[in-house]
Amino acid sequence: MPVAVITGASRGLGAALAHALDRRGWDLVVDARDADALTTAIGSSSARAVPGDVVDPAHRRALADTAGALGGADLLVNNASTLGASPMPSLAELTPEVLSDTLLTNVVAPHALTRLLLPQLLAQRGTVLNITSDAAVEPYEGWGAYGASKAALDQLTRILAAEQPDLRVYAVDPGDMRTSMHQDAFPGEDISDRPEPATVVPHLLALVEGTLPSGRYRAADVAVEVTS
Repeated sequence: MPVAVITGASRGLGAALAHALDRRGWDLVVDARDADALTTAIGSSSARAVPGDVVDPAHRRALADTAGALGGADLLVNNASTLGASPMPSLAELTPEVLSDTLLTNVVAPHALTRLLLPQLLAQRGTVLNITSDAAVEPYEGWGAYGASKAALDQLTRILAAEQPDLRVYAVDPGDMRTSMHQDAFPGEDISDRPEPATVVPHLLALVEGTLPSGRYRAADVAVEVTS
């Protein structure tokens, strides 16, 4: 069975994608900082839960070792990320410490984990799926730290695709979703009009299971095959 490593799988898009791949028979290695939430999220699935923080080198090594023991990763989903602060500050109020922490989680950690898993992914001619945002390309007030981090992740994705033509490497903007992170970005506001993360999953599966070339995609623009 193919093996997927998914970070940030205790809730939101990571959890929804993990459940979908589990139903398709994938072996899963999943992580999150909250061990109890991760256990609850994976439920009765056979996913290997590896609680921890992606910024921790020892934790990243544990993820890679667990995937290796299953035969090697076919898919890496760099989904775990942080807003940096909530409420989200203007650049004039953004501290160097918050910016540094945001870049560490959203850029440095995904790069480091990809590096560790690269031999496995190359052996399987696998796929890297980096979850990005429209904040990477649009100048939203208050989104300086998060937007800069996702713009950097976009560029790392492009360069990895150029350097590793045997892999499929995607940066995917999932669009607005009804998630805890999105709620943190708009404290006190009603975000019930946003779609559930599960509505994005079919588009991600179309990428993972399809043949589209490496690149940056809006999830909504990835066609989903309709079956009767």
